Amino acid sequence: MIDKYWPDDYLVKRRSSQEAIARIKPGQRVFIGTSCGEPQHLVKELAAQSGNFTDIEVVRLLSLETAPLTLMANEKSSNAFTVRSFYSGSGISRALAGNRRFFTPINLSAVPRLFMSHQIPIHVALIQVSPPDDFGWMSLGISVDVTLSAALSADLVIAQVNPRMPRVLGRSFIHVDDVDVVVEHEEDLLTVGDMVELEAGKMIGRFVARLIEDGSTLQLGLGATPQATLLAMEDKNDLGVHTEFLTDGLLGLISRGVITNRKKGVNEGKLVASSAIGTANLYEYLHDNPAIEFHPSDYVNSPMVIASHNKMVSLNVATVMDLTGQVAVDALPHNHYSGVTGVLDFVRGAAQSPGGKSVLMIVSTTRDGTLSRIVPTLEDKAVVVPRSDVYYVVSEFGVVNLFGKSLQERAMAMISLAHPDFRDELFVRAKELGLIGQHRTLKESIQAVYPLKYEESIRMGDQKITIRPAKPVDERRLQEHFYNLDKNDILSRFFHKKTSFIRDDVASMFQIDYTKEMTMVATVGELGFGRIIAVGGYVLDERRNLAEVAFSVTLEWKRRGLSKCILHKLAEAARDNGIEGLVAYTSINNKPMIGLFKTLPYKVKMSAEDDMVDLVCRFDEPL
Repeated sequence: MIDKYWPDDYLVKRRSSQEAIARIKPGQRVFIGTSCGEPQHLVKELAAQSGNFTDIEVVRLLSLETAPLTLMANEKSSNAFTVRSFYSGSGISRALAGNRRFFTPINLSAVPRLFMSHQIPIHVALIQVSPPDDFGWMSLGISVDVTLSAALSADLVIAQVNPRMPRVLGRSFIHVDDVDVVVEHEEDLLTVGDMVELEAGKMIGRFVARLIEDGSTLQLGLGATPQATLLAMEDKNDLGVHTEFLTDGLLGLISRGVITNRKKGVNEGKLVASSAIGTANLYEYLHDNPAIEFHPSDYVNSPMVIASHNKMVSLNVATVMDLTGQVAVDALPHNHYSGVTGVLDFVRGAAQSPGGKSVLMIVSTTRDGTLSRIVPTLEDKAVVVPRSDVYYVVSEFGVVNLFGKSLQERAMAMISLAHPDFRDELFVRAKELGLIGQHRTLKESIQAVYPLKYEESIRMGDQKITIRPAKPVDERRLQEHFYNLDKNDILSRFFHKKTSFIRDDVASMFQIDYTKEMTMVATVGELGFGRIIAVGGYVLDERRNLAEVAFSVTLEWKRRGLSKCILHKLAEAARDNGIEGLVAYTSINNKPMIGLFKTLPYKVKMSAEDDMVDLVCRFDEPL
């Protein structure tokens, strides 16, 4: 026989906010629901009764800078409260600096265990929920993350029932029986508008989009740069989402059919998150949507769960990085939020996923352009992501892969991502720190900006080949390419026998300015580890304003059309840079080279002397 019925229990538990908050006792630890799920009505009443409390420790995870909790915590008169923030950032806004000593560094995936084990006992939990369904279940809506574990482990649970809280599916429910006090109050949920668009973010998005394969599962951090990245993914197919924060930026890709969640390998057909930060439109979309599930942070942020997804790609924003790859991470003030993030959880999980990638995005300078975000060392910043966990790094100036790279290779790679105005200084400091050999010289080409528009991926059989301008980080691979050439190809390329290719021999190919000098490479394999299978380049003869070209292709990739692809890209780049034409010098017996040159859509003039032939074409003389 049922001795009680939940609707009766619900009615008995109803109280006003004043009555509910009055049940909190001095010296207790009070958890407050996080981010946009913060129960504003209860928090305002908590602040109003602050004169009745002493030594209340408020525990929070993530809070908007404009939320009642943050404003309450920053009031100088609120001596009744200390605010323990779970925080894993490197830098903090001025508004939070005063409470810095109460920050608790921790990975987000570990917070629920901290609560459920009662290692940090929660005496009171103030949460916000949707109205109960026919069975007495109330959804935590847009704030499941660590809120569920806090509520289930708290001695006293006070729930603000808000009809505007969406009923979000998944492991996001708490029953009326598990709540001690109900406060019914309808109010708008906290919202965040569109992020400030950064031009650099758009460029970063274009680079990142090239790393994302169809069928990938994405995690996106908060901020303007990840939103710009989403805009660059409109031509992708069958993407999935497993992320901490669901934002408005994802809605566009869902509506276009880009995000289908069909190939995740885990929770297929479901978009999985632990909280939402966005607009009222986003919250409306979440309500009773069977394609979306919210789960607690110990599941969503578990590196093991993350790694079990197909092609898991983590996309997070770094605040500052040093030349060795150490990462400082923090939500910036203009992004409206601060607090703990699960960056390291996703960095490590994505790196272990089949076909997965961990990507860190960094805007090269501060917003006013006066300071570089790529620095010699992280002297005054806490390290959030160790250098050993860093893989892909993207700035508006390019993309590199630091995994498995030496400190010298890392330093050169990071300098190539920095703003050109700061590269000279970084190069000099790197030498002083012993990160770069003393034999290195500062070239004009260190200021060059990588021309993304000439980068292209093609398929030959089952192989994906990337044809792109060479980068400073290609030094060693260019050497390996020449060491692997056939001796006859070496003779054709250099016009004499060579058995060694020291750094100085290939320096002009990776120390280039992309204007007067241009080297194009064709690579196979993962970015950062790809093997160079073909090389073509030009060097400007300023007297004639013609660029001399030369090529080499490894034996197994000959006669596949790679040289033609590279030559036509070189011609495009030379024309764009105001060069009047191309010239090549080769043996009169080198029929393939002569035939290659004649594939250009320009008139080709030939002149022979002894056993050499001079090939010239001008861009103002089309066929």
